[in-house]
Amino acid sequence: MSERTPAGVDMEKIVSLSRRRGFIFPSSEIYGGLSSCWDYGPLGVELKRNVKEAWWNAVVRERDDVVGIDASILMHPRVWEASGHLEGFSDPLRECRNCHQRWRADELKEDQCPDCGGGLTAARQFNLMFKTFMGPVEDEASTVYLRPETAQGMFVNFQNVLSTTRKRLPFGIAQIGKAFRNEITTGNFIFRSREFEIMEVEFFVKPGTDEKWFDYWLEERLNWHVKLGIKRENLRFREHDKEELSHYSRRTVDINYLFPMGWAELEGIANRGDFDLTQHEKFSGKEMTYFDDEAKEHITPCVVEPALGVDRTVLAFLCDAYDEEQDKDELRVVLRFHPDLAPFKVAVLPLSRREPLVKAATDIYADLRQHWMVAYDDAQSIGRRYRRQDEIGTPFCITIDFQSLEDNQVTIRERDSMNQIRVPIAELQKTLAAKLTGEDLFVLPEGGQVWKVEKE
Repeated sequence: MSERTPAGVDMEKIVSLSRRRGFIFPSSEIYGGLSSCWDYGPLGVELKRNVKEAWWNAVVRERDDVVGIDASILMHPRVWEASGHLEGFSDPLRECRNCHQRWRADELKEDQCPDCGGGLTAARQFNLMFKTFMGPVEDEASTVYLRPETAQGMFVNFQNVLSTTRKRLPFGIAQIGKAFRNEITTGNFIFRSREFEIMEVEFFVKPGTDEKWFDYWLEERLNWHVKLGIKRENLRFREHDKEELSHYSRRTVDINYLFPMGWAELEGIANRGDFDLTQHEKFSGKEMTYFDDEAKEHITPCVVEPALGVDRTVLAFLCDAYDEEQDKDELRVVLRFHPDLAPFKVAVLPLSRREPLVKAATDIYADLRQHWMVAYDDAQSIGRRYRRQDEIGTPFCITIDFQSLEDNQVTIRERDSMNQIRVPIAELQKTLAAKLTGEDLFVLPEGGQVWKVEKE
């Protein structure tokens, strides 16, 4: 497979569109920003929520073997001792003797500073966890950490979930939550930052069945990305070598995506074995086993973990949806989001600001808002408004014109094909619902018309 990125997509275009249209802003921008920290704007927060909702539906609501929790960000410091993060969660760091910029040793291609060319110190380990203090006294007794992952919250709650849900193996615990890593090197927009969200499942299975479930989750997670619009040719598996496996992992496979900067990890699936439950039993003194009714004995389950970052998933969907095409004398920019992910599902566009049309349009707008996120736009020409909605990924535009006042019909314009249909207002919600859920839009209600618009 070629190493080049999809045609027309580069990070500069994605960053520019995100800023211009209100997807993502630099954090604390009026003060000059804060490195590698980002704020999600009005459209970005909807896209991000839709990504999380699509994941939660797939791994929790549509299954009967996974339940969710929301664990605290601050945890007892012994958690991170048991998990190995205090001792081993670090990257090799080298510092420039001239400008004092720090770099990850494994990312340096030469023995000099990439910024100023100065000499570098020898590599030393740099722990990535953010440390803070709980209570009024700053001493070692009050030290706590911002969690670098959400997984440990699920492991320490294993018995709580088991006793309250009475689940039987195999079963999983899912969580979406913030995590924090004091990364040495950040960049590539929201791909790697110090504050981010993770979507993780810890799937507990009987020992001996872990590889079977590993393969299952590998395909399950790949299919989720493809179902929501990621092109299959932009995804590939990457098996971790034994030398690069995390201390807890028996096997790890990444689902890599072809980002504008090249192939990089989108999601990781790890076979964590029984490491985590065994460690927490050892450090806490509490039993972390499961009673197997068939074998009539207590066992320590193995764990398969699919985990992906919300932010880099948002970035992947932005990149894969981005498209450019020549339309007459101008470039048409389109975000071809899957309808489940689009921030707005529908835009209502009165042809004029004259009162009869505005009244009809606002009535339709109020009705559709009971079902979906809906935009209302009455500024500039109808063609310009179509282009704005294309650029933010809105699947459908509803145009109310003067003929609508006579025949009680409106025009639905479809984003990807630019085809248009005219339907009765009474059938509008049903028609949109059919298309947004993947049914054929052009199975029209009685009296409907359809045509391909060559000139908007």
